[in-house]
Amino acid sequence: MSENYPAPAKLNLMLRVVDQRSDGYHELQTVFQFIDLADQLQFSSRPAGQFSRSGGPEGVAEADDLSIRAAQRLADVGGVREGVHVHIDKTLPMGGGIGGGSSDAATTLIVLNRLWRTGLHREELMAIGADLGADVPVFIFGRSAWAEGVGERLRVFDALPESHYVLLHPQVSVSTREIFTAPELTRHHVPITIGAFLGGATENTLEPTVCARYPEVHRGMRWLRSQGVHDVRLTGSGACVFGLAADAVSAQQIATRVPAPWRAWPVRGCNKHPLYDPAEQ
Repeated sequence: MSENYPAPAKLNLMLRVVDQRSDGYHELQTVFQFIDLADQLQFSSRPAGQFSRSGGPEGVAEADDLSIRAAQRLADVGGVREGVHVHIDKTLPMGGGIGGGSSDAATTLIVLNRLWRTGLHREELMAIGADLGADVPVFIFGRSAWAEGVGERLRVFDALPESHYVLLHPQVSVSTREIFTAPELTRHHVPITIGAFLGGATENTLEPTVCARYPEVHRGMRWLRSQGVHDVRLTGSGACVFGLAADAVSAQQIATRVPAPWRAWPVRGCNKHPLYDPAEQ
């Protein structure tokens, strides 16, 4: 096996559904920040046309895996006469709202673009990523970001503190499609400004729908608050929830107290992706 390459999780520090377009997609405002919890990917060369995977998400067929689809798409676009085997040491939970599959796909595109010397620019990789999933481009973008549209309009947002958080997964998997098609979801919220977000407007407007449909998510949020965690929020469409801890030691202590079968991790916000290279345009 080759070198390990990280595929970090992300948090949505704020998420607002501001409208629904005529094509059914939702207009959003959100703030993305990476965290230091990650899957680890390894890549091994295979003959042309051979794409395979080991490890990875349970229950996802190899052909449906976003990393395999990303590798195949990059080979097609770049005219690459080489295949690849991807091994994924999976840490990030599926249906957690922290971008696990999207991050795996982005790391695959970033790394193989280098290994295969494809020479595609970052925006070209982001365009490939957008065809795979709405969250893939931000991982290729590589910087914490203020995002609008369906999440594709990204603006570097380095004004974020790299805070310590407790991230909790209540051992349920939330379907993004289910939440965004829920009839009770409020689809029209007044857009906010960056200043309002920095002033404390950190609401995730998907939260009421997710908590009503998945009571375990709501219980997880209540537990975090009972442990002294502040500004507890849902990330993405869930199921993971998170909140601010005083410091790394406090985050670690709280995470170790999490009741079974839940899982929790002490994490830190990161304003740059670990594979981000400013020399790559």
